[in-house]
Amino acid sequence: MFEINIDKSTYKNIFFIGIGGISMSALAELMLEKGYNIFGSDRSPSVNTEKLEKNGATIYYEHKKEHIKGMDLVIFTDAISFDNEEYREAVKEKIDLVDRATFLGAIMKNYKKSIAVSGTHGKTTTTSMITEIIKDLEINPTIMLGGQLKDINGNIKIGDSNLFLTEACEYKANISKYFPTTEIILNIDEDHLDFFDNIDHIIRTFKTYVDNLKKDDYVILNIDDENVNTLFPINNCKVVSFGINNDADFMAKNIKFDKFGFPSYDLYLKGEKVNRVELSVLGKHNILNSLAAIAATYVNNISLEDTIVGIKNYKGVERRLEEKGFYNGVKIMDDYAHHPTEIKSSVHAIKRSCKGKLYVVFQPHTFTRTKLLLDAFANSFDESDVIIITDIYAAREKDYGDIHSKTLRDAISSHRENVFYISGFEDILKFLKENTKKDDTIVTMGAGDVYKIGEMILEN
Repeated sequence: MFEINIDKSTYKNIFFIGIGGISMSALAELMLEKGYNIFGSDRSPSVNTEKLEKNGATIYYEHKKEHIKGMDLVIFTDAISFDNEEYREAVKEKIDLVDRATFLGAIMKNYKKSIAVSGTHGKTTTTSMITEIIKDLEINPTIMLGGQLKDINGNIKIGDSNLFLTEACEYKANISKYFPTTEIILNIDEDHLDFFDNIDHIIRTFKTYVDNLKKDDYVILNIDDENVNTLFPINNCKVVSFGINNDADFMAKNIKFDKFGFPSYDLYLKGEKVNRVELSVLGKHNILNSLAAIAATYVNNISLEDTIVGIKNYKGVERRLEEKGFYNGVKIMDDYAHHPTEIKSSVHAIKRSCKGKLYVVFQPHTFTRTKLLLDAFANSFDESDVIIITDIYAAREKDYGDIHSKTLRDAISSHRENVFYISGFEDILKFLKENTKKDDTIVTMGAGDVYKIGEMILEN
């Protein structure tokens, strides 16, 4: 098993293949701060790579085997293929080689306490909520996010060795390589079906993740989620539950929404009311996210007073129900939702605060997800008034021609009107300008580059 003491390692020169990724760049920045010589490669510059270069990292915007010369350790992202020149050269030269998830799991062991936030949906939001609670406390945490949070000026905050907070993605069973002292499991849903066989395979992976915990560690579970409940019995660690509909250690009752759509609720701890919690983000799903954040900080000895203040101060993270601005009285929003469950929750949350019509511009993410979850996608947009489907964002996949955005448009159109397929972003921009009116809301939705449409509207 790979291990590293980041304060005393014999490694000096570390190379990251795919250094621009949200998690890879954070790990690279941590190691750079710890005094290592950091090198890396990626396809093109980004905010993440530019920040690393400014801080002293050497980054190449192409993959060549010559880059590996003189390296002591090579870390690679899931996004590369095994015929990558740099990867093959590291194997050939017998340089220590480790995948991103294994390296992150080894990093966790350098901290007295570590919190890992997992689940199919809500990881970045919940991690950001916890960040807002703990970022300025004396414990001086180290934090890695899956998004950009203004309050820490990016996706990482580097502290000392007391507390480490990170997201934990299940893709390629990566969570089985993590060793936190506190695990949060927000939900378990069908996703990443280009890797997982089915929902049972996904559940087994989460079970392996829980099995990594020790008797004094905590697992924090959403008791309202049917698939999460299949993880029981759990006997190897301490179990803490949260929920709205079922009896749990941490519960939200007497839920109300203000005129802006922001929820508040009475917080109950083990059956007793302890305080009123107010959120500054939209959606019922964020009530569950906040309960998870409250439970995680509570078991790690953060006061409820600090926690409730931090929860209220949390205004959201980039690309999660983000309000971008206004154009001629039309609200422009952006959301990362790219799974049917996420879309349904986000649309419901936004619709609650709409004065006029809700226009959703959706960019499907990966051909596999669109094909295998087509029926669920088709029923995710029901509360929107107008739906625009643009081309599928391929990400890591090849187009074999067996699924198209028009297929999704037709599936939605079978039970409702005002569904359009528009390929080009400029054409979408023209459609929106010609059809939207004051008090309408436009939300761009998806994990690709669909957010650029909102930026185009605001630029004009």
